[in-house]
Amino acid sequence: MAMSEMFTQLGSVAAGIMFLWAMFQQYYPYRLHSHIQKYSQKLVSFVYPYIQITVQEYSADRWKPSEAYVAIDDYLSSNSSSRAKRLKADIIKDSQSVALSMVDHEEVTDEFQGVKLWWASGKNSPKTQSFSFYPASDEKRYNCLTFHKRYRDLIVGTYLNHVIKEGKDIAVRKRQRKLYTNNPSQN
Repeated sequence: MAMSEMFTQLGSVAAGIMFLWAMFQQYYPYRLHSHIQKYSQKLVSFVYPYIQITVQEYSADRWKPSEAYVAIDDYLSSNSSSRAKRLKADIIKDSQSVALSMVDHEEVTDEFQGVKLWWASGKNSPKTQSFSFYPASDEKRYNCLTFHKRYRDLIVGTYLNHVIKEGKDIAVRKRQRKLYTNNPSQN
């Protein structure tokens, strides 16, 4: 079989798969989608050796960011600036320094006690469109940690506590200090 014939067949197979996938998404009921997705996740988990932990920006109350997310974001912003390829820069309020952090959908590697880990930042945009004079930002940001399943106990037990502790320490170091005096300024 010649190389051009092989590419022709590969293109036909790819086009057929895309057509079937589009038909499946369009005409099959949502309940069938969820069952197929659930069982396909179980099938993939047998051969995929990695675990993912996702930390959402907002917890259930949706009024303030999750403490874990803020600590992890501070940890990643201080440790990822040397390893990430795409960064965003923000000026800290009332300061001359610039804070670097990862952009959305950027991935960096980290190493802890010889274990290689991957951190990725991302956001989910809402699928529904709404019209409002004051639109709310419904983008759901998250940080996702990926690691091999044989290191589960080390990561869940030690590493996550280490990251949160380091993130809180970084937040304390970068916090702006305010000085107050009891001396009235009228003299």
